[in-house]
Amino acid sequence: MALILITDDAAFSRRMIRKAVQEGGHEAIEAANGNECLEIVASNPPDCIITDLLMPELDGFGVLKALRDCGSKIPTIVLSADIQDSARQQCLELGAFMMLKKPPKAPEIIEAIQKALSSK
Repeated sequence: MALILITDDAAFSRRMIRKAVQEGGHEAIEAANGNECLEIVASNPPDCIITDLLMPELDGFGVLKALRDCGSKIPTIVLSADIQDSARQQCLELGAFMMLKKPPKAPEIIEAIQKALSSK
């Protein structure tokens, strides 16, 4: 069982993702924004991060940049309704493992987590 950190400013989205993570046999913890995500990473590093792209305070781009700058190797899956090539390319350049279109279906989340964990 892996520890998955879910970062999204929408409580409903976090609940739906948590359900899929738990269906996949993993433990989930949550952060409501990028700053909370980085605090959790510093104190209780997860095995994988799932983050929204557009959030107040610190967005997904900021999370990816901070993780890259501190040398983190935690695979990060980005969720976004913004699936433009430029956003996808920027996420991948900042170190995202994968990008999924929001809202993802449970099987997509479970498969993405399995791929991310096997890449470590």
